[in-house]
Amino acid sequence: MIKELNVIDREETTQRRPDWLRVKLPSGEKFKQVADTIQKNSLNTVCAEARCPNIGECWGNGTATFMILGDVCTRSCSFCAVKTGRPVQGLDWDEPRRVTDAAKKMDLKHVVITSVNRDEREDGGAPIFAECHRQLRDEIPGVTIESLIPDFRGVWDALQIVIDTPPDVLSHNLETVPRLYREVRPQAKYKRSLELLQRTKDAGLRTKTGIMVGLGEKPEEVNELMQDCVDYGVDVLTIGQYMQPTKMHHPVEEWVHPDQFKEYKRIGEEMGLEHVESGPLVRSSYHAERHV
Repeated sequence: MIKELNVIDREETTQRRPDWLRVKLPSGEKFKQVADTIQKNSLNTVCAEARCPNIGECWGNGTATFMILGDVCTRSCSFCAVKTGRPVQGLDWDEPRRVTDAAKKMDLKHVVITSVNRDEREDGGAPIFAECHRQLRDEIPGVTIESLIPDFRGVWDALQIVIDTPPDVLSHNLETVPRLYREVRPQAKYKRSLELLQRTKDAGLRTKTGIMVGLGEKPEEVNELMQDCVDYGVDVLTIGQYMQPTKMHHPVEEWVHPDQFKEYKRIGEEMGLEHVESGPLVRSSYHAERHV
């Protein structure tokens, strides 16, 4: 549990955060139970690995986002705190069982799963997503599932593996506006991510994506991205403030005011997005149970 606690205890960005971004340190019996369950099942969570500011609220309510396929990502996005490198192991076929066991112990009715990128594999790790979905449904009657997947390098056969054993919500994050991809998300392609969302929608699944603001984007660029989301069949969009995890990561260019987040929500829903979850502390899996 020590690893889990330390990651949210350090404010490493060089800029002072405004009052609306300050959160309480995690505490409470439920938080401890979630941390212990994750540790005992040898699992990773994006809550801890990505230093999510909502870890206290979510774990205190008994929810967590499981991060599968290990804790080493093959990409080097400048905003992300997850370790980068080349994973040494193959797929961990016991991981779906451990995720399911942890979800049962936590009495979860809605399970959120995400992963690192596994670009060294042709299948991108997609079979583990599918097996998690299968085992969760077999073991937890009535469970709903959201999976936040990588782009699988545009290998659509890998995407099909996930679609064939689908979650209730299939999510893939755009992360930022296309102009900033080269410096923020260099190994990704904006149009490829949009195509993944379109293919998911065409397959009949509920689709979701998320972005961060404060990276240097302009409001009109966010508006254009939201129109792309409408055009490519996205149902749910999340918008949150980027927070620099360490001094080695992309700097915060702007602390976006809460009123601007409200305006993004208004504009996006008027454009035709079914639901826009927009606020400074919003993250991809924040209030995910409301997005089913």
